[in-house]
Amino acid sequence: MQIEIVNGRIIDPSEQFDQQGSLYIAEGVIVGRGLAPEGFHADKKIDASGQIVCPGFVDLSARLREPGATHKASIQSETRAAASAGFTGLCVPPDTKPVIDTAAVVELINDKAEQCAYGNIYPIAALTRGLAGKELSSMYSLKQAGCIAVSHARRAIADLLVLRRAMEYAATHDLLFIYCPQEQALSHQGCAHEGAMASQYGLPSIPVVAETIALLQCLELVRQTGCRVHFQGLSCARSVDLIAQAKADALPISADVAMHQLHLIDEQMLPYASEYHVLPPLRSATDRAALLAGVQAGTVDCICSDHQPHDLDAKLGAFPETEPGMATLETILPLMLRMVTQGDLDMAQGIARLSSAPAKILGIQAGCLAVGQSADVCIFDPKQAWQINAQTWQSQGRNTPFWQENMLGKVTHTIMAGQVIFSA
Repeated sequence: MQIEIVNGRIIDPSEQFDQQGSLYIAEGVIVGRGLAPEGFHADKKIDASGQIVCPGFVDLSARLREPGATHKASIQSETRAAASAGFTGLCVPPDTKPVIDTAAVVELINDKAEQCAYGNIYPIAALTRGLAGKELSSMYSLKQAGCIAVSHARRAIADLLVLRRAMEYAATHDLLFIYCPQEQALSHQGCAHEGAMASQYGLPSIPVVAETIALLQCLELVRQTGCRVHFQGLSCARSVDLIAQAKADALPISADVAMHQLHLIDEQMLPYASEYHVLPPLRSATDRAALLAGVQAGTVDCICSDHQPHDLDAKLGAFPETEPGMATLETILPLMLRMVTQGDLDMAQGIARLSSAPAKILGIQAGCLAVGQSADVCIFDPKQAWQINAQTWQSQGRNTPFWQENMLGKVTHTIMAGQVIFSA
């Protein structure tokens, strides 16, 4: 299909491009920007007047709940949600059931994605067999099977020697290691930030040092092994400082923050409302300000969704007993635009943190609208108002604290490899 997108504001942060104009797509790639290529005849014309045309978003952490937890969600339901939210690439953490530690599981996920016509799902391999934290997985064979990186999700690793050996192995095979810093002994099955809110309501808490000590240990092992590490889901000011210092020392690292950590703090938690139960927990206003400053400066390279859909039962019961996580894919764009409206980011920065920056970390050809690149495109109306409700929500998980909230900014078209996978 040959597609002509006209009258849109084209923003491509990877090339510092921001102009009104047209984009031309043929055979799955971008063949023109501004002027139509010679002999181009559009099969489909999209009028993007008043809208923004940008690279499709790439998410570094989206749990699709398949295989193993289809009562919560499925690859079909969550890729539909992703497409409606402008995402053209999703990284799947390894804590599925079974765990992504064999080529067979990778093949299963890829087959499901193909059936859903969503080609850009990137499985992340388990660092250890069964994520048990003891015996290293066959990382190289998993890379050959199609895994884009290795991770241990939020499971505990037995000891630092296992972590060191895993990082040496990953470095040997040039595999990106995605690490969620959390010292299990210090987090001690907590569910809220160690602060006034947790004390007031008697919630078991997680101190900031549970994150920073794990972060420091891993940074020292980066120096030792040379492993490329992406630190996922930062939540506190001290972590931003540590990442900044490590980057100044030219360590091969990057970092992200979940979008909800840039908008919510522990004091906003409604007492015992399990929609606010996330890991790492929502922290203080000071921490949120530092995370935002890190995103603005590029110290924190990108923003992820940390999408975790849950069934109703998982969020019922006492706050500490509920399962952590939010369904977030469909709130990413309006929350990014909220930051732009508030003057926290400019539009190009916001788009870059969701597209070109994560693509660069993964080393994939995405997040760019240059001629010759794969036609992964998001078109959105930044002024379209909508409400999060059962009629507008696509994800099977409804566990969001923004339910029934009015939002501004809606995707109208998502194009993956030249195919329209969503149209409002």
